[in-house]
Amino acid sequence: MRRLQAPNNQTGNSMTKMIFISLPVTDLKASIAFYKKLGFEQNLQFSDDTAACMVWSEAIHAMLLTHAKWRTFTQRPLPPAGTSGVMLSLAMDSRDAVDAMNRAAAAHGGQADVNPVQELGFMYARDLADPDGHMWGAFWIVDSAGLRSSWG
Repeated sequence: MRRLQAPNNQTGNSMTKMIFISLPVTDLKASIAFYKKLGFEQNLQFSDDTAACMVWSEAIHAMLLTHAKWRTFTQRPLPPAGTSGVMLSLAMDSRDAVDAMNRAAAAHGGQADVNPVQELGFMYARDLADPDGHMWGAFWIVDSAGLRSSWG
């Protein structure tokens, strides 16, 4: 398998690869509170009254956008409530952390266990939805499976 390489920039320094996931939300303040309860931190430098940058890690950010702000990026229709076009999954440090994230979702306006819990021996996973129906998977890989060390 060939690895893709980013083109060299002019300074010779490579930029850290990051992902910013843009999510349209109905109630920005409620969504900020929800994501904080899941363990995200708000980056105020990239937040205002139309958008909030919620940080999961140095590389993973969720951009919560009001519907009006979303419309500045695309005119494609918003998905109907209760539907999903994508599910985003986050690796957790433990099985307990997976359970805690689902409890937090249920307690703060989201929905826990939108799909059946997965007990696969080497992996434990539970899925949740935020107040707008955006789906997130929380999973834990058992260390003895040898998979975590292969992530780099």
